[in-house]
Amino acid sequence: MKVVILAAGRSKRLKPIPDKNFLNFLGKPLIQHQLEQMSKAGLKDFIIIGGAHNLNAYKKLAKNLKLTVKVVEQKELDDGMAGAVLSVEKLVKKEPLLIVSANDVVDIEAYKLVVHAAKDKRFDSAIVGKKVSSYFPGGYLKTAKNGRISGIIEKPGAGKEPSKMVNIVIHYHRDSGALFEALKKIKSSRDDRYEAALDHLIKSGTRMKAVPYDGFWQAVKYPWHVLDLMEHFLEKASKMPTSRPPKNYDGKPQIAKNAVLRGDVHLASGVRVLDNAVIIGPAYIGKNTVVATNALVRGSNIGADCVIGFGTEVARSYIGDGVWTHTNYVGDSVIGNNCSFGAGTVTGNLRLDEGNIHVSVHDEKMDSGRNKFGLITGDNVRCGINTSFMPGIKVGSNCMIGAGISVTQDVPDNQFVYAKTELIMKENRAVLDPKKRAAMQKKMQ
Repeated sequence: MKVVILAAGRSKRLKPIPDKNFLNFLGKPLIQHQLEQMSKAGLKDFIIIGGAHNLNAYKKLAKNLKLTVKVVEQKELDDGMAGAVLSVEKLVKKEPLLIVSANDVVDIEAYKLVVHAAKDKRFDSAIVGKKVSSYFPGGYLKTAKNGRISGIIEKPGAGKEPSKMVNIVIHYHRDSGALFEALKKIKSSRDDRYEAALDHLIKSGTRMKAVPYDGFWQAVKYPWHVLDLMEHFLEKASKMPTSRPPKNYDGKPQIAKNAVLRGDVHLASGVRVLDNAVIIGPAYIGKNTVVATNALVRGSNIGADCVIGFGTEVARSYIGDGVWTHTNYVGDSVIGNNCSFGAGTVTGNLRLDEGNIHVSVHDEKMDSGRNKFGLITGDNVRCGINTSFMPGIKVGSNCMIGAGISVTQDVPDNQFVYAKTELIMKENRAVLDPKKRAAMQKKMQ
């Protein structure tokens, strides 16, 4: 069975985050976590479908993995999922095929379930589905009592769902040739040609089985989903052995005697935790990162080569590689790679009315579902001293944000942001009496 991973998306709804597949969790990119999960479930032969924007990154990753991974380019990204699947027709031919979306992050159990379902000769295809309690803007499975799928309804709208079972894109097809033919035959004006092809196959007699799955599932569509994933990976890490101060400091983490590590704290090689720093788990600190004197990190994933500087607090945040801070507060935020924050800069993460934070996505204000959500940045951002960011603000890549301002609106890529200020000066008529100061100090003693 060949496993085709759909990973050519441009992450438009996640902007300013450049590419969700290369977000690092616990020191590994998301796409690598998914490949390793599938490998542990017994899947071996992988094809990653990328686009021109991320193809080289996938090829580089494939070379460094001990897995059989081929990388194929989807030329026309606007052809969506149908075009992605058709781009591997020559490689797959008519072999059994497992289609997996990089948008869907699941536990290993989901892959084990579909591998088991593939052995059931009563069915030609198998689709993993998960019951949801509230409306999800995706595909829904219409099923009969015997588990056979009778239809797939794409984005039916709240209240019009044919069932509570959402279609997760982990799809097994025993006869991939029939799927390719259906994809070439079906036309659709909506972005649902793949789903329409499946519906055509069902009506033509293809026996599709719904595979119920009740484990972790996170569709990665919006910026706040990064924090959901971070929490998931930190929870998984809590089942791993916890890092402790090593006896030999040769390339290993160095932890000051009066630093505090509490809970599940995982330190990569080369990490330094300085005097009076506090790290409260679950937390992951990446390779060669410094957690400086009096810094506090809690419930966060910190990337490699970062400096969590003196007096900084990082709470429940995803921090990319090469991020530098100094006397900052970073709360419930998603920070890209190669960013720095001047002293005194803070991220607001709570509204005055304590309601949910809304974030602009394609000029539409969307409810993040979180009442605490801070700043989202792209890569290569510099912030001056004493700058404040309001909750849910997005700052694009390659931006410089000036000192002493309050950022209350989203900032596109490649911007230099500053505010005009006017200093008003007049003669100082106040007289400072040093004797008065001395008397005050004496009183306080």
